[in-house]
Amino acid sequence: MQGKQGLADRVLYRDGLILVVDKPAGIAVHPGPGGGPDLESVFDALRFGLPHPPALAHRLDRDTSGCLVLGRHPKALRRLGALFSGGLVEKVYWAVVEGRPPEAQGRVETGLRKLTRGTGWRIVVDPGGQRAVTDYRLLGADRGRAWLELRPRTGRTHQLRVHCAVLGCPVVGDPVYGSRPSGEALQLYARSVTLPLYPNRPPLEITAPVSPHMIPALERLGYDPASDPPEAATA
Repeated sequence: MQGKQGLADRVLYRDGLILVVDKPAGIAVHPGPGGGPDLESVFDALRFGLPHPPALAHRLDRDTSGCLVLGRHPKALRRLGALFSGGLVEKVYWAVVEGRPPEAQGRVETGLRKLTRGTGWRIVVDPGGQRAVTDYRLLGADRGRAWLELRPRTGRTHQLRVHCAVLGCPVVGDPVYGSRPSGEALQLYARSVTLPLYPNRPPLEITAPVSPHMIPALERLGYDPASDPPEAATA
């Protein structure tokens, strides 16, 4: 992504209420204490004729790519906030993980809380923490790695990364919850989002293309890019 125009080129869906953009890996969604590039700083390029830039309806980790939903004005953000907080937004992620889960599909349910030590922090499993639920399904496995479909039923910080580690198969490239450094970028992406935004219309279904850095690892696990062109979404 190169500046403002680069982000505009990554719009997957646009209508009068929302935008869905394909967030690149390695860029934070909002400014952090360490500085560096962030998406919010270039949201002005996404006004598309409105007087104000859009705002985040939810967040993705710096190193997670894929579908990111923005509200174009306060009314839209209130509607999106109700959908996300009510658990009405269906989110699908793909991950390449070390090892494989004990079952081909299942559910992980834990409490999670933030643990701060010194200048850093991480999320830890704690029965007294916030409830976090993730459904998973095995899509492929080979040579000590697996391709998982993840459907978070709650929206906790680092939820998917922690839950993969709980399963015994941390996400490849995860420097915090991974079992060993691989030197690879984080192999996690927000594949699709389904939003029941309009009462009298079918839910919006938006799919992001696989991040280029994940394609080689997924191909080794059975993914075929030629048979997976995400459909273009229209208003």
